[in-house]
Amino acid sequence: MHRMTEQKHGFWFHFLDVLLNIVVIVAIVAGIRTFLVSPFQVEGNSMVDTLEDKEYIIINKLAYILGQPKRGDVVVFRPPNDPSKFYVKRVIGMPGDKVLIKDGFISIEQPGQQDFQQLDEKSYLDPQNLGRTYRHPPSSGDTSPVEYDIPADKYFVMGDNRGGSLDSRSFMVNGEPEPFVPRSDIKGRVWIVALPITKIHALEVPSYAK
Repeated sequence: MHRMTEQKHGFWFHFLDVLLNIVVIVAIVAGIRTFLVSPFQVEGNSMVDTLEDKEYIIINKLAYILGQPKRGDVVVFRPPNDPSKFYVKRVIGMPGDKVLIKDGFISIEQPGQQDFQQLDEKSYLDPQNLGRTYRHPPSSGDTSPVEYDIPADKYFVMGDNRGGSLDSRSFMVNGEPEPFVPRSDIKGRVWIVALPITKIHALEVPSYAK
């Protein structure tokens, strides 16, 4: 009888130990996904050639817990036109910037400046997209100027496939343009392309010409 009691106690001790380990592992994984990194799958071709359809990416959430998005970051966010989804685009305009789309190029007037400076996008736009950034609709070929004044704590985002991207140029809410993404809706910076294995690499933030 004494031996059976010891065995029973041993079973429950082992069971609770396994259960506790499972709980700890689940909590660690949940914490990592919530605060550090998280996987996503790219859908569509709006970021070609930087990201391609069906690629798996890892986003760095900690980067925006400790800091703020930077111009050129490729980010995952909830778009104002459909907050139930996640989009992946590149940050082009920062809070307080003025963004000018004209003659196929983007120019930025930063806070405190008195003129627009053309953004150097050669490091991430392929020849089919460089010099072919148009106003809404993105595939229109309309080179007439359009300007955006970005409010505080909001961002202007665009896909690298400029003629095939639903982005800040096109976001609409209740039939009205809503081009800016609130800081709170940006979930993380794309850190690594994880799959397919043949394309594993880390994304670099472009170094814009001064």
